[in-house]
Amino acid sequence: MAGDVRLAPVDEGNLEPLLSVAAAEAEPGDVMPPVEAPAGWSLARRDAFREFHRAHFGGLHGGTGTVMYAILLGGEVVGMIRMARRAEPGTVEAGMWLGRSARGQGVGAAALRELLDVAAAHGMHTVVAETTVDNAGALSVLTRCGARLRADGDQVYAEISLDAPAPNC
Repeated sequence: MAGDVRLAPVDEGNLEPLLSVAAAEAEPGDVMPPVEAPAGWSLARRDAFREFHRAHFGGLHGGTGTVMYAILLGGEVVGMIRMARRAEPGTVEAGMWLGRSARGQGVGAAALRELLDVAAAHGMHTVVAETTVDNAGALSVLTRCGARLRADGDQVYAEISLDAPAPNC
């Protein structure tokens, strides 16, 4: 079961620990957009990871309309969760990844619960997410946190209403 899970905005202070977790415990395609670089966690891919995250330092009101948070478990970085403004008023899209060692312990649900609280504090009414039908971990977290799921081929679309009573996820 997840212990002390907190979110901290990704900044220069936690960017290197986030990259370390990503490189040690995740595949590049699971934690960042594709880039043309040698396979694995090459120097070019590590630099692209840093630049990708730095581009979002402006938060919801910055140029990208996205805020990224390091997921901390007992004070240690174990993954990242983000929310990005959508065209629909009062709606943000969420995305998350966890290092392998933090999976299956309730950390994802605790992090999403924290993100839902942040979204509500920013006046949002709906959080949406996309995943695939074979991503059992994401589907479990989304279901635990009250998402309505809709499958379309291999894609699953999730919607969580922040106007409904908060689920205990």
